[in-house]
Amino acid sequence: MIRILLTLLVAVTLFARPAAAQTVAPQEDAWVQIEAQPSLNRALEVARGYAARLPDVNGFALGSGWYAIALGPYSQEEASDLLRTLRARGQIPRDSYVGFTSNYRDRFYPVGGGALTQDAPVAPAPAQTVDTTTLEPQQPETPAVVEPEPEPAPVEETVWQARQSEQLLTRVEREELQIALRDAGHYNSTIDGAFGNGTRNAMASWQAAQGYEVTGVLTTRQREALLRSYYAILEGLDMQVVRDERAGIALKMPTAMVAFDRYEAPFVHFEATDGGPQKVVLISQAGTQDTLFGLYDILQTLAIVPVEGPRERGSSSFSIEGTNSEITTYVQATLQDGQIKGFILVWPVNDETRRQRMLQEMTPSFARLPGVLDAAAGNEAVQDIDLVSGLEIRRPELSQSGFFVDGAGRVVTAAAPLAACGRITLDYDHPARIVATDASGQIALLEPEERLAPIGVAAFAEGPARLQSAVAVAGYSYEGVLGAPTLTFGQLADVRGLDGEAGVSRLALETRPGDAGGPVLDERGAVVGMLLPAGDGTRQLPENVSFAVDGSALRAALTQAGVAVEASVASAAVPPEDLTTQATGLTALVSCWK
Repeated sequence: MIRILLTLLVAVTLFARPAAAQTVAPQEDAWVQIEAQPSLNRALEVARGYAARLPDVNGFALGSGWYAIALGPYSQEEASDLLRTLRARGQIPRDSYVGFTSNYRDRFYPVGGGALTQDAPVAPAPAQTVDTTTLEPQQPETPAVVEPEPEPAPVEETVWQARQSEQLLTRVEREELQIALRDAGHYNSTIDGAFGNGTRNAMASWQAAQGYEVTGVLTTRQREALLRSYYAILEGLDMQVVRDERAGIALKMPTAMVAFDRYEAPFVHFEATDGGPQKVVLISQAGTQDTLFGLYDILQTLAIVPVEGPRERGSSSFSIEGTNSEITTYVQATLQDGQIKGFILVWPVNDETRRQRMLQEMTPSFARLPGVLDAAAGNEAVQDIDLVSGLEIRRPELSQSGFFVDGAGRVVTAAAPLAACGRITLDYDHPARIVATDASGQIALLEPEERLAPIGVAAFAEGPARLQSAVAVAGYSYEGVLGAPTLTFGQLADVRGLDGEAGVSRLALETRPGDAGGPVLDERGAVVGMLLPAGDGTRQLPENVSFAVDGSALRAALTQAGVAVEASVASAAVPPEDLTTQATGLTALVSCWK
């Protein structure tokens, strides 16, 4: 056994000689440092991962419990060129940089890789010859406990060395440092990559805050610490460039949080990996300016694009930002050479700092590759009227009916269902607000934020409607699913409520919730009332029983609110088809949103 051990010792000694000789260089070697980890086990794991796809992977101790993964060794020029190439391809993190041999200490990867040194090799001592025939077996000794030597303090670069390494930074890397200094609260000037007095003062301020010697020039290690702090908020997101050849897009995205799910032209869906609300959607389609503008309008109807937030549309691009109580969404798209490409980021609303940092990574990483997504991609998906290419259309909490009462576009409707609305719209696109309600709380007058020009305005009957006369209710029975109101025909069953209350009419016709607030018309097309919502469910009435505010109560409430009520001049019944046309022009869809 001893002979075998000695043979192995000699072999290892011979094998180690050329490896040591290779570390000798006439000047200091350069390395592309790609990561630093606070755990040796994690650093080994990361190093092995990079080694599976990149050459020349090494791992070194940095001191203070940190471990670096670097590629090399190279000349300074080779390292700088390689850094730019690998970062452009998205194969290494953006905060990678060029380091030098003096920055590193003991090598831990590859295992057995030898010590890292720039000194001339020391000649090995002559090997001692041992006569193995005279060796006697020795009793094993009790292993001694060897206390690890304390790590010496890391040696920093001199100011001259720091300036030399700083000169190897690209403009993008310089801008990155300025952004990190701004984020840390030390820089408030232009992000231009120029290290003038403002940047130097910011560096000095950061050094002072961190307890470093104040020089105004960051060493390699200090730049690493600054960027590590800047990017710490993105830890766990695994920001990686994803290339989708079908869509012709490359984009850095949080691959730990979203993963590819499906194609549904013009979108590529990346859904949450943990069931959360976050998602990334790539936009890719052929088109013109009209296509771009149409996409802009359609996106704002989607549930993932909240209403509140800035919008900007130019001749060849647009951006949308929206926030509600659950999500914040950012959209950008550009028309170029007949191709519309962009992306959507949807993120939880309570994580704004990290969202902003992600966008700082995602936006500049967006790259257009050849081709666009096939317009037929995703045709096999389940079709749904409430979906646009797999994205849910934003729907109101409820919709009911109303009708125009003057030429400015004011609308009267049922008040009760609107009490809890965060936002009210007319015909989906026109925001409105409640400007008056009657004493009973049954009637609400809505005023659009922008003046409207309705096709028709309600004309009220002068006297009360005749008992048992024919009436019709115009309303959006299916809450906007159909693009126009429908007419439901019936009779005026009573001019009072079930308990004999005045101002309420009972109708013999069957209605739906979406009809509430719609006009009740007589045979001449004159308004004789407004349909009330169904009861609270405590009483079960026959299906053909409905109630309406009668015309006199409605006119009184509108007059008190300052509306000049128009009187009907019609004297004869109109055909049903003409009545339908008239009712369509004056009936509005009233929607209640969160």
